[in-house]
Order: sequence, then C-alpha cells, then structure tokens
Amino acid sequence: MTNFQKQQVKNKQDEVRKSVRLSRIILPILIGISVVIYLLWQNFDVQEFHRIQWTLHTFLWLVIAFGILGFRHFAYMARLYILAEGEFSWRKCFELIFIWEFSSAVTPTSVGGSAVAFLVLSQEKLSTAKTATIVIYTVILDAIFFLIGIPIFYLIFKNLILPSEDAQFFGSLGAKFILAITYVGMASYTLLFIWGVFINPKGIKSFLLLVCKLPFLKRYEAKTSQLGDDIMRTSEEVTSKNWKYHIGALLGTAGAWTGKFLLIIAIIIALVPSFQTDFLLLILFFAKLKTMFILILLFPSPGGAGFAELAFAAFMHGYIPVTSALVIALVWRLMSYYSYLIAGAIIIPNWLRNRWNEREES
Repeated sequence: MTNFQKQQVKNKQDEVRKSVRLSRIILPILIGISVVIYLLWQNFDVQEFHRIQWTLHTFLWLVIAFGILGFRHFAYMARLYILAEGEFSWRKCFELIFIWEFSSAVTPTSVGGSAVAFLVLSQEKLSTAKTATIVIYTVILDAIFFLIGIPIFYLIFKNLILPSEDAQFFGSLGAKFILAITYVGMASYTLLFIWGVFINPKGIKSFLLLVCKLPFLKRYEAKTSQLGDDIMRTSEEVTSKNWKYHIGALLGTAGAWTGKFLLIIAIIIALVPSFQTDFLLLILFFAKLKTMFILILLFPSPGGAGFAELAFAAFMHGYIPVTSALVIALVWRLMSYYSYLIAGAIIIPNWLRNRWNEREES
C-alpha cells in the first residue's frame, strides 16, 4: 500500500472514529433520560407507579423482550448476509450490525446512519458496487416497509393509529400533519431511488445533476454526482439478482422492523399488569408504533432522543397512564437504543484497529 493510499484509508477511518467520541455517545443519552425525568416530574402519579408490579409475569415478559431484541438483531444480520452474498461471515454480520445501529443512534434520525455505514462497509474490502448496493437497497427496503403498511393500517383503524386529540404532548391533528409531510417525503425519495435502480439509472443521475444547477444547490454537485454513480452501480448489481435475493432481503427487513415493534409491546405487557392482550388491540398497537416511528424520522436529535420518549407517551395516551408509559419508554430505550450506543463504543475502536492493521499488512 502506498503512502497516499494509507492516508486515504486513515482519513476514512478518522471520519468513523469521530462518531465514537464520548460527546456523541453521552449527548443522546442525556437528552433521552432528561426528557423522561422531566416528564415524570411533571406527571408522576405515585399510585400508578406502585401498580407496576415486578413479579414473575414481569420477569418472563422482559426475558421474551430480550429474546425479541436478539431476533431483531439476527434479522438485520440475515439481510446483510443476503445483500453481501456471503462475503461476510455470520460472525462478521453480527459485529457490523452493532456498528451500523450505533451509527444510526448517534446521527439525527432525519439523516440516518447510511453515510457512516457506507464508510464502514468500504473498510471491509467490499467492492464499491457491492457497498453502494447494500446501503442504497436497505434505504429502499426500509422505506417500502413503512410506505405499504401505513395506508393499510389507516384504512382499518382510521385516526386510532394517531395520538388522541386530548393527548398531553401533541394531538391527532398535529401528528397527522407531521405524518403527511414525512410520508410524502419518504415516498418521493423512495420512488426516485426505485426509478433510478430499477428503471433508468442514467436518467436519475442526469436529473440529480440538473437539480444541482440551482444556485443554492451547486455546492452539493460533487456529492450528487457520486450518489448518481452509486445508484448506477446499485442498479447493475440489484437487477442481475434472482427473486430469492429480493425476497430474502424483504423478509429480513420485515423481520427486523417487526421485532422492533414487538419488543415494545412485550415491555408493555411486562410492566402493565392490567393490559389486555386482545389480538385486535395488539394489531392496533403495532400500527400506532409504526406510525410513531415515521414521525420520529423527522426529528433532528441523534436517534430521535427525547422525541421518541415523548411521542411514545402521546401515542399511548388513553391506553396506558402517562407514568407507566414513561417508565416503559425508558426501559425500551435502555434495551434497544442505549445498549447499541454502549456496544458500539466498545466494538468500533477495536474494529478500526483491526482494519488498519490489515491495510498496513497488504
């Protein structure tokens, strides 16, 4: 490896290393926990808090919740294994999903962890085409999961998938407005990616560069050109695959997101003894959580910290008392958000050292 190539690799690794700075880890934790503490202080109900019973029932459902968390991680691993077409071992997929989830946790939900994920995968000796395919196709798959589900649930449950009008933090009208904006935005970029990947990859690059001719977008021209090239590479890769590749990727996506929602439902059952596990009610909660996550995507804090906890309490208004909802939100975020922050902070430095040593030896 030449000195120039070593410097390029080091620059890329420095970009990833910046994401594991202590401030990037502590900030979302402080935001999330501070919001929960403040809301509990404002809405604390001693009687309701004492109704949360730490019994065998609670323990069993929390064990189930941890099992669902493991299933969710495995589903992400399976999707990565399929998209990488076996170039990663299962052990490597296990490690990389921790890093990917960490990158999502320390970046605003409106941005996501795709940029860091691209750098991470490029360090694993994948071809540029394969790296672009994994990152761009996962963005498409995640968006499709939400875009298809929300209209179906709205047809079934109507406004019940939104917070009620008298929800404490924001009501049905505000949530509907935010949902509409986010849904249209998600549909727009998804259709753009689908058109570029499956229909006209050259056309999408030309279109993107044309848009960048606008004066206030000119500075993004180089990055936009790179995105166009990545879409063209993704198109070559994805359109050459058989149906098993696409079905496997779709199932991995559905399994991962379904696991994320079922995890929260399991914690609700664990901590709310009076909760009725009626099938239709469980489906409604699944729909509400799916809607809630779309709203979280619009919030600019790292991993939706602060807003996710507040949104959960609002969406559960009328079904779960505020005190219980906030305790559930804290347990949920501890299990599936803060845990990835801590795991990523442990795994990434060692991973970077290994990649750097491999590059120096080659």
